[in-house]
Parts: sequence; C-alpha cells; structure tokens
Amino acid sequence: MSNDQHAHHFESHFTSTQIVRDVVIGMADGLTVPFALAAGLSAAIDSSAIIVTAGLAEVAAGSIAMGLGGYLAGKTDIEHYDAELKREAYEIKHLRDREISEVEDILSEYGLKGSSLKSVVEAITSKPERWLKFMMKFELNLERPDPKRAIVSATTISIAYIVGGLIPLTPYILISDVGSALEMSIIVTSIALILFGWIKGRFTGVNQGRSAMQTLVIGALASSAAFGLAHLFS
Repeated sequence: MSNDQHAHHFESHFTSTQIVRDVVIGMADGLTVPFALAAGLSAAIDSSAIIVTAGLAEVAAGSIAMGLGGYLAGKTDIEHYDAELKREAYEIKHLRDREISEVEDILSEYGLKGSSLKSVVEAITSKPERWLKFMMKFELNLERPDPKRAIVSATTISIAYIVGGLIPLTPYILISDVGSALEMSIIVTSIALILFGWIKGRFTGVNQGRSAMQTLVIGALASSAAFGLAHLFS
C-alpha cells in the first residue's frame, strides 16, 4: 500500500461504547417511564398540573435511582478487577509453573509453537508486572476500569434520564387540557423514540430502522399498558 493510501485510510470504529450504553439506559427509561406514567394519569385525572407534578417527581426520583445504579455498577467493575488482579498476582507468585503453562496455552491458540513459543513465554514471564498484565487481558479478558468511570456513568445516566423524561411531560406543561396534552405527548414522544432508536442503532452498529421501530414499540406498549390499567381502575 502506497504512502498516499496509508494517509487516506481511516478505521471507522466506535470506541465510546460505555458512554453510549449509559445514554441508552438513561434515555430509554427516561422516555418510556414518565411517558407511561403521564398517559396512565391522563386516564384517571383531569388536571395537567397534577400530572406535571407527579411526572417531575418521578423524573427526579428516577434519575437519582438510575444514576445510583450506574454508580454502583461502575464501582462493582473496579472492585471485581482489583479482586481478580490480587488473585492473579498470588497465582503468579505461588503457582508459577501452572501460570506458565497457561501462558503457553494462550499463545498456542495464536499459532506460536516451538522455539518461538518458548522465547515469547520467557519474555512475558520475565517481568511480573508484564506477566500480570498479560494474564488479566488474555486469560481473564479484563481491562483496568477507569477510576472515574463510576461517577461518569452515574452522571451520564441521570442527565439522559432527565432529558428523556422532560420530553413527554412538556406538552402537559404547555397545554392545560389533559386530552390535548396527551395527544401532543404521544406525538412528540413517538418522534423522540424513533429518533433515539435510530441514533442508538447508528452508534451501536445495529440496523437503524429496526432499532427505531423496536424503541417505538417498547414505548407504545408501556404507555398503552399504563393507560389501560388506569382507565380500568379509574
């Protein structure tokens, strides 16, 4: 390949999968849960103010709960990595021969054998830190989590939940008639669900049209169930 070809070659890989996952978690729940709540209340009461109050309370509580869940998940990842790192370090120190055999098995899967395998194994196992890093990555498939991951995850999920939750509630804030507000909420939330599903598919590599329809269907089912139950018991 020529230098010009190298200069114009770009790898198109999306690397911020954790951020996307957090946005998806927060936005998906933020769009569907408050939307379902507002739709359900619309079948039982005739006051936009009450629906807005209940909806905002749910958004506040939901964003905190979802953010806390993201924080705890991030902390769990760090604790899990540290525990495995400690265990692997112990095995390298006290079960050296077994760990060397594991390195050989891993490298054999990549086609190394004979003198080449032996020299690479010796190079890896000659330094404990390098050896430990190799085992964590290639035996356990674990990467060291970002220490800031927990707080970033919590913040991302919470903000995404709030943004998503305000979309179905906005019509109730602007329109006093519950019926009209419900109709407008259905329209804007459906559009938001389709756009969100399309964007999610774009960044995750999934078919955008399918992702958009799946997101819309989930939101429609949740709100329909809430509206039907509220109407049944009102």
